[in-house]
Amino acid sequence: MEIKDIHGLFLKCNSVSIDTRKIENNSMFFAIKGERFDANTFAEEALKKGASYVIIDNQDYFIDERTILVEDTLEALQKLSKFHREYLKLPIIALTGSNGKTTTKELINVVLSKKYITKATVGNLNNHIGVPLTLLSFDSKTEIGIVEMGANHQKEIEFLCKIAQPDFGYITNFGKAHLEGFGGVEGVIKGKSEMYQFLSENNKFVFVNLDDAIQTEKTENNLRITFSQIDKNASVFINSSTANPFVEIDYHGVKVKSNLIGLYNANNINAAITIGKYFKVSDEEIKEAIESYVPENNRSQMLVKNSNEIILDAYNANPSSMEVAIKNFLQLDKENKVAILGDMFELGEESLSEHKNTIALLEKEADVKTYFIGSHFYANKTESEFVNFFETFEAFSDFIKGEKLKNKMILIKGSRGMALERTLELL
Repeated sequence: MEIKDIHGLFLKCNSVSIDTRKIENNSMFFAIKGERFDANTFAEEALKKGASYVIIDNQDYFIDERTILVEDTLEALQKLSKFHREYLKLPIIALTGSNGKTTTKELINVVLSKKYITKATVGNLNNHIGVPLTLLSFDSKTEIGIVEMGANHQKEIEFLCKIAQPDFGYITNFGKAHLEGFGGVEGVIKGKSEMYQFLSENNKFVFVNLDDAIQTEKTENNLRITFSQIDKNASVFINSSTANPFVEIDYHGVKVKSNLIGLYNANNINAAITIGKYFKVSDEEIKEAIESYVPENNRSQMLVKNSNEIILDAYNANPSSMEVAIKNFLQLDKENKVAILGDMFELGEESLSEHKNTIALLEKEADVKTYFIGSHFYANKTESEFVNFFETFEAFSDFIKGEKLKNKMILIKGSRGMALERTLELL
């Protein structure tokens, strides 16, 4: 069956699913193979749970006209999403970056939704499966689509752009994330800049932070909409920003008080302001949208538990985000500070040196009691009186229960695999 014919059937369905545990009535199920399973075996189950059609790539699991055989189900999903994107012809904003892309995506969404019917990537569905699912969630009522793109190797952003065909793009920053897959920082810059290349070749626009020298250089040949806190010739000039602990933005007399912690979030807000102004959202609506946004899912959340103030930033971590989070924490006008930091993953040959660099940021800070957790930090342990090392979370858990932390300002940050949000149960 041709993709256009599958698309005709898709338009009759309410949703798309790749997980039989989340099947909705009148959905289209794609039987995508995993590392440990063949989803073709779930075809019959999907139909029984309410799917109207099941896309399979193994003839052995054909049931009736409701099962549609293709050469490769993943490829069919990707082709269908591209066809659907071209069918809708709505403007799409794509964004990527080493840090802050999900927060920025959510800020852009709340700002634009003040004036338009928007849909954006849910959670972190930002890879070769997530981006197609995001595109297929858009419908005829959607006025602007916002697509987050993640990558851990080169050519991935290029591939996702070819599927999503964005009209606008934004890269939050270039940092030390997924160094193992990208082959170092230069590889990160090259890989993320594939978005710039796609937009340039297709005469589409990029939103650019002119205060970032790499962004400025890499977009010299692009059609640009710019923002800056330094260059008054930028499309949007941001007068100033402060944080203690929440970021406040002032642009042309409009004062925005956010619920986001750390100046590293200032440019995430600045990007949302710039995109909102480009799409003619009023200053009052931009201000209202940003001030009403409260982060969740362990991303720079400000919590209070048993007399302790807690910055929970445990969704993910890399050397760049860890450094800015620590520096922001050190600048906070608070007493009794405690940092609980977990290993950073996917750093390849740079892992030893980058964990050592992070330790160096805190090992001489007498005003902060630091607990480093994980085998990577443990391999670099020092004898400083201000830092403690635990090879496993279990070892840290056993220790911290006896500390009975009270009236502390606590930063919790680590890679997703460390699941440091478990620390909340110990406080």
